[in-house]
Amino acid sequence: MYILECSDGTFYTGSTKDLEIRVAQHQGTGHLDTIRQGESLDDRGANYTKKRRPVKLVYYEEYSRIDEAFYREKQVQGWSHRKKLALIDGKPELLPKLAKKIFRKKG
Repeated sequence: MYILECSDGTFYTGSTKDLEIRVAQHQGTGHLDTIRQGESLDDRGANYTKKRRPVKLVYYEEYSRIDEAFYREKQVQGWSHRKKLALIDGKPELLPKLAKKIFRKKG
């Protein structure tokens, strides 16, 4: 599971079996031997990051099974920008506080 920071300051969260190749695909660069015949590097990058290049790898976690990485990807995708930033900055103690929704009284 990985998090990319895009040129507009937003984050993209994904999962992959080969991080180096996947980041190159998002970036639109890399080795031609990693691309299937008839496909360009741009075809393999996510639509979201294609419009927000350059991207920078800012965080990743390794899992022994891809389904675990995919589960974690979906979990982190639902987080706020601030909560992702706490994870990236190595401040796990802030995660519970950032998960709580604040309700304000009307009137």
